[in-house]
Amino acid sequence: MSDDLPESARSVAVEQLTEFGLSAYAARTLVALERLGGATAQEVSEVAEVPRTRVYDAVDELADHGLVDVQQSMPKRFCAVSAETTGRHFERIYDRRVERLTGALDDLEPDGRADKQRGVWTLTGQTSVAERVVEFVDDADEEIVFMTVEALLTDDLVAALRAASERGVTIRVAGISDAVEAAIRDRVPGVDLFESIWVWSDTPTGRLLMVDKTQTLVSVLLPEEDSSVPTERDETAIWGTGEANSLVVVLRAMFTWQLDGGRE
Repeated sequence: MSDDLPESARSVAVEQLTEFGLSAYAARTLVALERLGGATAQEVSEVAEVPRTRVYDAVDELADHGLVDVQQSMPKRFCAVSAETTGRHFERIYDRRVERLTGALDDLEPDGRADKQRGVWTLTGQTSVAERVVEFVDDADEEIVFMTVEALLTDDLVAALRAASERGVTIRVAGISDAVEAAIRDRVPGVDLFESIWVWSDTPTGRLLMVDKTQTLVSVLLPEEDSSVPTERDETAIWGTGEANSLVVVLRAMFTWQLDGGRE
């Protein structure tokens, strides 16, 4: 790799490697080896701004992770594994940590957590709301009723809806464009697309979800003052669980009225 590597790429690589737990010297050494291919400690030191004597310590650290190969020559030469191999290595570490964290939090969580969360709860941010929607969809056993706008119908959500459909959950969706409606029919077998009593795109509402008539969520999009396009932080949701939950009761009545012919 040439010496005119953009400084931003080098900085991002070092930053991310240290975020994954490498020391600063090890991160700089690995980035230098990616630039140089095979290199001696002296060559690495000149490029990475790491003292030559510390390069050996950095290489030992990288070797413990399986991220460098060492050529037994005089002087020794070092070579980084491919970027793809490095990425997979840290992805496995990340996945294991997430699994351990989830397991630990599950052990700490009281029985019947959903039943204990009485009242109406607030959630902010499109990513957080999307994750909660997918969580509710994954929990569905019988029925999902979902209304949304096109911009919020993500691949992760469609995949969750498809998985729910495949395990026999009835899925009813509304408030999407004709193009997305066609795509949903292809990707979610058996989905029931119904007409909403609202012109969904003309409202600030983002999502309306009911799962098994016991879990509900409704969100609104809050565009910036100078833009009609919502940003990542511009969605706020309220949600509730339990058959007697006030939000559940209201939305269940609303959906039942619409879906079961209450308007006729």
